[in-house]
Amino acid sequence: MSQENVEVVRGSLEHLLASGEPQWAALHSAIVVRDHDIPDASDYRGHAGVTQWLEDWATAWSEYTLKPTEYIDADDRVVVVFLMKATGRGSGVRVERRDAMVCQVHDDLIVRIDYYNDRAEALKAVGLEE
Repeated sequence: MSQENVEVVRGSLEHLLASGEPQWAALHSAIVVRDHDIPDASDYRGHAGVTQWLEDWATAWSEYTLKPTEYIDADDRVVVVFLMKATGRGSGVRVERRDAMVCQVHDDLIVRIDYYNDRAEALKAVGLEE
């Protein structure tokens, strides 16, 4: 079952990166997104919340690229590690780091996404500390 979860997450992320639009059919209508990189952020809920989160995230950068480097099976969760290269919109500062998301899957739908700006934090969140 968990390899199927990896494929759900991989397909969803590949669709987002190729088209710029979420693969809505892979996201539960009551999905919850928590961006641990935004201080004092509340949860983003539902499809409208996903849209808002993506807009909020993108407004920080004048340009960015994301390249997935690892998909780690963690039972009902999948850790996606990716290389992020970005330039700050206001500062012009160039950033290159390994960010990670933990995606929880239930019945072939992503029900929760937790975004971290650190691979180790994401692994710790699923009990796979290095």
